[in-house]
Amino acid sequence: MPENRTTTFVLIFAIAVFSVTGWLGSVALGAANLEFQDARLDPFLGEPAMEMHQIYTGGRFPSIVVALDGTALAFWGQNTLPRVRRSEDGGATWGDQIVIGDDPGMAGVGLGAAVVDETTGDVIVFMDGVGGDWEIGHSWRSRDHGKTWEHNGQRKDIVAANEATVINDEMYQAGSAFTHGADSGITLRYGQHKGRLLMPARVMPGWSNARENWSNHYNCAMYSDDGGYTWQTSAPFPALGTGEAALAELSSGVINYNSRRHLSTDGLSPLWRHIAWSYDDGHTWQDLSVSDVLPDGNQDSTYGLMGGLVRLPVRDQDILIFSNIDSNSGRQRMTVWGSFDGGQTWPVKRLVFDGPSAYSSMTAGRPGTPSEGWIYLMFEGGPNHMYQGAQFVRFNLSWLLDGQQIENFLDGCFTPGTYLPGDLNRDCYVDFKDFVLLAQDWLSCTDPANIHCISP
Repeated sequence: MPENRTTTFVLIFAIAVFSVTGWLGSVALGAANLEFQDARLDPFLGEPAMEMHQIYTGGRFPSIVVALDGTALAFWGQNTLPRVRRSEDGGATWGDQIVIGDDPGMAGVGLGAAVVDETTGDVIVFMDGVGGDWEIGHSWRSRDHGKTWEHNGQRKDIVAANEATVINDEMYQAGSAFTHGADSGITLRYGQHKGRLLMPARVMPGWSNARENWSNHYNCAMYSDDGGYTWQTSAPFPALGTGEAALAELSSGVINYNSRRHLSTDGLSPLWRHIAWSYDDGHTWQDLSVSDVLPDGNQDSTYGLMGGLVRLPVRDQDILIFSNIDSNSGRQRMTVWGSFDGGQTWPVKRLVFDGPSAYSSMTAGRPGTPSEGWIYLMFEGGPNHMYQGAQFVRFNLSWLLDGQQIENFLDGCFTPGTYLPGDLNRDCYVDFKDFVLLAQDWLSCTDPANIHCISP
């Protein structure tokens, strides 16, 4: 490396370090800059690793998230108050069940979904169908990474309805959203509404799940700009007969919405996942398509199945992992698929469990915590029955790749194992955030042999 380049780089790097030392701690927790929740790819690689064990017996309805301190939170609940188990060591061991709430009258038919507010660190979870009435639901909030909980309000008091609308000549009735059967929510890290809480959700006009009413049901999202104290219902997902979904924000700020479908009203196949996109931070959903790769449950039924979706927290990459079953007969064979282009293609998949399997939820570990590098899957299933209990799985990307090289799937300016978006690639731009990330990880950029410290 020429001496002047080395000197210039070290000087700029030193300025960056001194500029950020006062707030690096808050950045690491997502309070100052949500984009810093994204970091390196290499923790997800290395030697292939996969573990699975049961963490609940009986019951239904999974939702899994990772708190800002890296604690994995596995929620579960059917005809009960919601329950949660915590793992502070990346999923290796789990604490006892914590019952959320102390009023049995708030028990619901099924767990809603959970979300982590990456701005404050609060965790929020919903329970739906209280007393058998889907219109009634409750939410709870934790301010200490899932250790203790307080009531956050009755759902009908904090979730505002949307308006009736017509999409493709079909009427979508007005309604307020709820999250039963949805995957976990997210905090938006990009775009105009950075910091917004966004949850996949559904609208059930008339609050009836009877089959004759399915044609009026539709998916949507719930979003909150005040930390989850009040919520709005988005415009409809553009397909009736839908319910239960998952979503992920790409590094561009575009949101990928991945939906189950119970009943087709427009001739599109209900055997495959329905996909739409939001270009306005979750207000509206456009460009409906049907996947030709991702199944919506077992292929001998048009009823569909809840699935999980997560974007790995890797800077400048849109690696998505999806979970569902890969079965031609009955609910079995829990499987995960991988996309390296934000959900446009899904070139890899791997069987997780060759036995009875049903609903699933996904999340990923956080940089700089014991959870870093792990991909988490929680699903209904077991050796004897699909509702035997909750199975917890953790694996890394190397396990999913199953011997294939990550370089075969990544495009653009990126080198595994570094923070910088390039390796001597003059088309890549090294910006201020890269210097901050280097400072966070205490990487040395003074060694001329360290090619990852060369700026364009």
